[in-house]
Amino acid sequence: MNNHTFDTDTIAPEDDLQHITTRARATTDISHIHEFLGARTSDEWLAAAKQSLPLLMQDHANCEKKAAGTAMNLIFRYEFHRDLQERLAQLVREEMLHYEQVLSLMKERGIAWSHLPAGRYAKGLLKHKRTWEPAGMVDVLIIGAFIEARSCERFSALADVIDDEKLARYYKYLLKSESRHYEDYLALARSVTDEDIDERVAFFRAVEAELIDSPDDELRFHSGVPSAELQAKIAA
Repeated sequence: MNNHTFDTDTIAPEDDLQHITTRARATTDISHIHEFLGARTSDEWLAAAKQSLPLLMQDHANCEKKAAGTAMNLIFRYEFHRDLQERLAQLVREEMLHYEQVLSLMKERGIAWSHLPAGRYAKGLLKHKRTWEPAGMVDVLIIGAFIEARSCERFSALADVIDDEKLARYYKYLLKSESRHYEDYLALARSVTDEDIDERVAFFRAVEAELIDSPDDELRFHSGVPSAELQAKIAA
C-alpha cells in the first residue's frame, strides 16, 4: 500500500470520508435484508468482533477488493449481457471506493496492512455452484446477493454495538449501497434465465444460514459463531 489517498475533488460530497464519519446520519431500513437472510448474526460473533476490530477492518478491506474483482470477472465473462455490464460497472466503482475508504480508516487508527487468509464463507457457498450455463451464472449472482446482504446485516449490527463512533457512522453509510447491491445481484439472476430462481434462492439461504449459525474456528467478517476455542483465544 502506498501513501496515495483518494482525491476528494473526484467524489461526491456525500461519499467524502470526512463528511461520512463526522456529520452523516444515515438512516437506511434493512428490514428486507433480515427477511431475505435465513439467520441473524449471533451475540457471540458481535462480542468477538468488538474485541477484534483491527482484524475485522483488515478482512473488510479484503472483502471490498474481492467484491470488485468478482464483479469485474463477471463483466469480462458475460460480455453479451448489457444490463449486467452496466450494473456491475457501478458496483465495481463503489466497491473500490469503499476499499480505499477502509484503508484510510485503518491508517487513521494505526492498523498496519497484513496478510489475512480468507475464511470458509465464500468457499462454502461457491462449492454448491452448478457447473453448466446459464445455471452457473445464476448461482454466482445469487451467491453475490447473499454475500452483499450479509455484509449489510453485519454493518448494521456492528454499528449498534462498537464504541468507535466514526467507524459506526461509516458502517451506517454503507447500508444503502450494500442493500442495493444485493437487490442488483438478485435482479440480474432473474434476468439471465427463464427458470424460476426461487428454489435456488431458498437453497442458498439454507446453506448461508448454516455457515452463519455453526461454530467457526476463525473470526472473519462473514464467519460463523465463534467456537469455544476461538472465544477463549480472543479473551486471553
